[in-house]
Amino acid sequence: MDSNLFEGKLPYKLGKLKELQYLSLWNNNLNGSVPYQITNLPKVRHLDLGSNNFVSPSSWSQYSSMPSLTYLDLHGNGFTSEFPSFILGCYNLSYLDLSQNYFNGIIPASMYTNLRKIKILYLYRNAFSGPILGEIGNLKEIVELDLSQNQFSGLIPLEIGNLEEIKLLYIFQNQFTGRIPVEFGNLKEMIELVLYENQFSGPIPVEIGNLKKMRILFLYQNQLSGLIPIEIENMKDINKLDLSGNQLSGPFPVEIGNLKELTMLGLSQNQISGPIPPEIRNLKKLKQLYLYQNQLSGLIPIEIGSLEEMIELDLSGNQLSGPIPVEIGNLTSLQLFNVANNTLNGELPDTIAKLTSLTNFRVSINNFSGNIPRDFGKFSPSLEVVELSAPNNFSGELPPNLCNGFKLRNLTAQNNNFFGPLPKCLRNCSELTRVRLEENKFSGNITEAFGVHPNLSYITLNGNQFVGELSPYWGECVNLTKMDMSRNKLSGKVPPHLSKLSILQFLSLHSNEFSGNFPHELGNITQLYVLDLNNNHFTGEIPKSIGWLGQLDFLDLSYNNFSGSIPIELSNCKGLQSLNLSHNKLFGEIPSELGNLFSLQYLLDLSSNSFSGVIPQNLEKLSSLMILNISHNHLSDAIPTSLSHMLSLQSVDFSYNNLTGPVPIGGVFGKTSGDAYIGNLGLCGDAKGLSSCSSLYNSGRSKQRVHVGVIMSSALLITTLTISGIMRSSPQSKKPDEESSRSINENDQFLRTIRGREARFTFDEIVLATNEFNDVYCIGVGGFGKVYKAELPTELAQTMRATEKCDVYSFGVVVLEIMMGKHPADFLPIMSPIRSLSSMVDQQQVLVKDMLDQRLSPPLGQLAYVVVMIVSIALTCTHVAPMSRPTMLSIAQAISAIIAKEAYLTESFDLITMGQIMGF
Repeated sequence: MDSNLFEGKLPYKLGKLKELQYLSLWNNNLNGSVPYQITNLPKVRHLDLGSNNFVSPSSWSQYSSMPSLTYLDLHGNGFTSEFPSFILGCYNLSYLDLSQNYFNGIIPASMYTNLRKIKILYLYRNAFSGPILGEIGNLKEIVELDLSQNQFSGLIPLEIGNLEEIKLLYIFQNQFTGRIPVEFGNLKEMIELVLYENQFSGPIPVEIGNLKKMRILFLYQNQLSGLIPIEIENMKDINKLDLSGNQLSGPFPVEIGNLKELTMLGLSQNQISGPIPPEIRNLKKLKQLYLYQNQLSGLIPIEIGSLEEMIELDLSGNQLSGPIPVEIGNLTSLQLFNVANNTLNGELPDTIAKLTSLTNFRVSINNFSGNIPRDFGKFSPSLEVVELSAPNNFSGELPPNLCNGFKLRNLTAQNNNFFGPLPKCLRNCSELTRVRLEENKFSGNITEAFGVHPNLSYITLNGNQFVGELSPYWGECVNLTKMDMSRNKLSGKVPPHLSKLSILQFLSLHSNEFSGNFPHELGNITQLYVLDLNNNHFTGEIPKSIGWLGQLDFLDLSYNNFSGSIPIELSNCKGLQSLNLSHNKLFGEIPSELGNLFSLQYLLDLSSNSFSGVIPQNLEKLSSLMILNISHNHLSDAIPTSLSHMLSLQSVDFSYNNLTGPVPIGGVFGKTSGDAYIGNLGLCGDAKGLSSCSSLYNSGRSKQRVHVGVIMSSALLITTLTISGIMRSSPQSKKPDEESSRSINENDQFLRTIRGREARFTFDEIVLATNEFNDVYCIGVGGFGKVYKAELPTELAQTMRATEKCDVYSFGVVVLEIMMGKHPADFLPIMSPIRSLSSMVDQQQVLVKDMLDQRLSPPLGQLAYVVVMIVSIALTCTHVAPMSRPTMLSIAQAISAIIAKEAYLTESFDLITMGQIMGF
């Protein structure tokens, strides 16, 4: 009565059929518990209740042993109890299947001792736990044992070597530990041994070579170590061998070349080193070869071209070098070709166009160059995945027939030198899911390049030369989660149809030529967490609907022409971490509601607008904010003292407003230079460049001093506050036309600089140091003025002046010392200002790799790019001229951009010199 539609409970009256010998109700919809009366049938030999919906009874105690039973199948039900006790009395059982249930607990020792006639035992896909007991050695007649996908643990008992008739042993996906017993070598009838996804450790026993009838050996995803035993060559009949995901080391065994029946070989995710041996040519039946993520080196052997039945070839994540052999074109059955993340070079051979069965082609993260063969894809109608991304250096146009079969799903070619239009066939690839073409020189009209791609989830075209407008069809790409079109030449209005992209999370259109109002409909994209529209020509007001973007983390609308006030609805974006509205035409007061954006962490930039009124006291609630910039506005009144309590603040800029009163003390204000307050005539304080509040309020005096002699004319001091000379033996007055050429703004802001030797001082620093030219500091009086002696901060050691630029210098030295593993004196011009031309030229020829700490492995891939850029920044920080050094803010921003960029070097790291590095 198999495979019918019986449902409901099994009638207990079946227990009255005393002569019944065979009962099979497999694959029905019966439910409830199996009536215990069934076990009273004395003559039943075959009982199959598998693939139903039976559940465990409250107790198995009422169920009787069935001495005549030889076949019992309860698989594929909903049993949840421990091992059923009645089975332990079924001494004549030869077949028992309890698989695909929820049985749990430990297998009792009596099962191994009572069921000695068992030949086939399936317990897989349950929740059995605990160890396998040594009594398992009693099952000497067993042929097939499947304990997989349970929670068994502990060691494999040595008694397993007694199962000399066993042909199939599956114990994968458990928690077994310890070594694989050498006693496995006794199981000479073994055909399939599957132990993967456990925690076995130690070496593969050489005795495994005794299993000469083996056809399937799966040991992958354990913690096995040591060499692959050469005795494995004794398994002449093996056709599937997978040792992946262990810690095996040593060379690729040439003996594997003797396993001529192999159809699948997996050695991936180990530490196998050295070359791929040419003996691989003997594996004529090989269809799948997985060697990825090892330490293989040398060339891809040309002998690989003789494996004409190959379907999947994965050599990625190694250290292979040289070109792809032209013989690869012989593998006409090849579907997967993956050599990504190696150090392969040269041009791709034209023969790849002959791979007519190809579906996946992955050569990313190598050193390939040149054009892609023009016919690539033309004869591969099933091509789905093409990955060409950096640090390759491909150039030219993408092949016109790359997506000839319109089945392309994944196209990645970022960070190369491709140019020209995209293949026309791309427009008709309706299965596209992922496109990465950023940082190339692609051109052409984007409207013509893409059509409707309902499965597209990720597209990045940034850093190219695309023109045209965004088509309304983009609104049909309803599965998009990331869309980056930044840094192109796109124009026109943003279509409101993008509001259909309900799961879009990342939208970047910055650095284009977009114009018009930003559509308020885009507030419907409620999953958006990054919105970057900076550096365009957007006009009109910021839509109130932006407040609907409750998931927003990053918002940048800077460098546009937005006008009006900041909508208070923006305060609804409670998760916002960075907000930049700078360089627009916004006006009105800064909404106090911005103080409710408690998640703001990185940036709040409202600079270069026309905001007026006071700085909201509420901003003090932004307790995680690091950078605050409200410069270049029309703000008035005092800087709230409560801002000094924002301990997370690292940088502030209040310059060029109408602010008045003392600058707060403490917090970020104690380490901020006067540049942050310039352009506010009413501000005073201790920061450099500001007037001392003591002169206004008779409070305190400056505590910072450096030795300097100043010759002042009393008359000029009163009328023009101009320094006529400092530390000069022959002071000269400026010519009238030079004085008149100074801007009024410079005079008003006391930006004039007094120079002496290698030091630079502002006028206000002199005023502070002499306490308003107090007579206490006067050391002489002459006919033309007075001589003062005072103290100011000096730049450290060499430049004799402590400034923010000195901190930058120190940062650069520390970074170089970390990179080099020693003090970088030889690369610091300020440490040895006089050098011969020849020595400077020699230094420029030093390779970056030779400059780095030789105790560390050379960086690869994206890490190499990061290292080069960090060293370049460090060298800039140590520039001999302080004013040529960057600010710490720009350094932080640059480093963040470097890490986020996911870029690669355009040439080999090993060839980059110190002379080149300053050009990065």
